[in-house]
Amino acid sequence: MTDPIDDKADDNASDNKGENTEEMSFAELFESYDTKISHELNQGDMVKGEIISIGSNSVYIDTETKSDGVVSKSELLDENGEFPYKAGDKIRLYVVSLSESEIILSKALSGAGKASMLNDASQNGTPVEGKVIGVIKGGFNVDIMGKRAFCPVSQIDVKYVENQEDYVGQTHHFLMTRFEEGGRNIVVSRRDLLNEEIKEKLEVFLKKVKEGDIVQGTVIKLMPYGAFIELIPGVEGMAHISELSWSRIEKAEEVIQAGDVVNVKLLKIETSDPSDTIKISLSMKQTSSNPWDSLGDGMGSAFNVGDQVSGKVVRLVSFGAFVEIAPGVDGLVHISEMSHTRRVLRPDDVVQVGDNTQVVIKSIDMDSKRISLSIKDALGDPWTGASVRYEINSIVEGRLEKREKFGLFINLEPGVTGLMPSSKISGAANPSVFEKLKPGSSVQVMIQEVDEDKRRITLTSPDQKEGDNWKLFAGNAKSKSLGTMENLFLEAMKKKK
Repeated sequence: MTDPIDDKADDNASDNKGENTEEMSFAELFESYDTKISHELNQGDMVKGEIISIGSNSVYIDTETKSDGVVSKSELLDENGEFPYKAGDKIRLYVVSLSESEIILSKALSGAGKASMLNDASQNGTPVEGKVIGVIKGGFNVDIMGKRAFCPVSQIDVKYVENQEDYVGQTHHFLMTRFEEGGRNIVVSRRDLLNEEIKEKLEVFLKKVKEGDIVQGTVIKLMPYGAFIELIPGVEGMAHISELSWSRIEKAEEVIQAGDVVNVKLLKIETSDPSDTIKISLSMKQTSSNPWDSLGDGMGSAFNVGDQVSGKVVRLVSFGAFVEIAPGVDGLVHISEMSHTRRVLRPDDVVQVGDNTQVVIKSIDMDSKRISLSIKDALGDPWTGASVRYEINSIVEGRLEKREKFGLFINLEPGVTGLMPSSKISGAANPSVFEKLKPGSSVQVMIQEVDEDKRRITLTSPDQKEGDNWKLFAGNAKSKSLGTMENLFLEAMKKKK
């Protein structure tokens, strides 16, 4: 099972021991040796020893007896084929055979041992090597040194088993939880053994890292609230959805997928008592700088109040919509800034998450990292130029928008509505035309007054009674030049003739 002891490793072990001898007194050496003689090991015993030296094929372990232990280096490689230990590390192994000169160690009993050792292994909790040979109801058939054992599906792994067939043909280490009838009834478990291995790997991992470090991991599972990322085999942490990206996202899938290899920052490492469960909080976004910080004082040159920019709607709230105008930089379009042409009650009446929209920057607050945006300003104010488009005494067509006791609101174009007071309706040649109007009905009206600053247009009937027409004529005449007044007077005289 083990590789031959290489001379180089043997020399290294001797050198290390020689150095220790120089530092210890003769009495201390004698006492240490005497203690080791009194401590005996048997086949199947568990040894948690310190690595003395590492050779090209073998690793030497201090068993705290007069004989050192040796284990094949290939047994200690991790899933990536790398050797994760160094001299001085402590590892847990099991005695598979021993003599006066050496003790052969292994991570589990296998073909190197004897079938007669199975009963002792079950009593001592010694791991055994087994091969999964088939799937049966509730679990697996496992070949343990020529004997058939049963492993429940819940005990084959620490993670949920989605497809049992994936395990068939694999060789693993197991603990025997039941050994009865001379080996005819054997039940094994791999789960507890894996948990112990994970605990040992976690101890090594935590010695190498600290909070604030950036490490690499693999995304193993996405959830509505974030992502679970495996840092080393069996050790994982969780990155909350708010820590996946500086941009606002609704789902983790927007930025990562299962299987992605990512860099993460160790935010917090907590131990939950009394179970000693380790909780690791991670952040993907903090491996890069905050986009607000990178803009810094340059925000003024990148974005200025009054600029019109394009952005993506990333989140809707009851009072408005957040629009991302640069990666990780978003601003709020308040519901009052969504439309000039109508009263908006719900932001999703105007935009949806994912929409691209034009916005105007209304204000920038670098201290609180807030930007106020406007969609309606980007669309333009329909009242701008209204006094030019709607000349006094011109006749235009509109639609009844709303009827009130004091008059009719008539929409002339999207965002521009005028008022025909009740007095103007009663002064019309045919008031019933206006009294019978229903919302949405079209009607012709005359522009009487326009106040662009106050956003007011006063309307009247094109066929006002004669008295009212003279008032309109007089009002209009005041705004005309003298030459124009003379022309109007002459035209009136010609009509009388």
